[in-house]
Amino acid sequence: MTNPRLAIAVAIGLAIGLAVVLPIAWLINNRDWGVGLMLAVPFVVYGMMRLARVLEAWARNPPPLPHSSTRDRPRR
Repeated sequence: MTNPRLAIAVAIGLAIGLAVVLPIAWLINNRDWGVGLMLAVPFVVYGMMRLARVLEAWARNPPPLPHSSTRDRPRR
């Protein structure tokens, strides 16, 4: 793979998505008050979409170039 950042971003996104969605789905399914969590689900989904955009931007941008030293500058 030419871009390891992309694989890292996908792995982080999947791990966070799994860590967020599974507990919410379990609480909604198994607790009486879990139905009230359905009001928070759109906000959770929006937050996960924002996280995905941030991870994609991080994965698509190349790493910064090393700082050039003063000896590379042309002489005056």
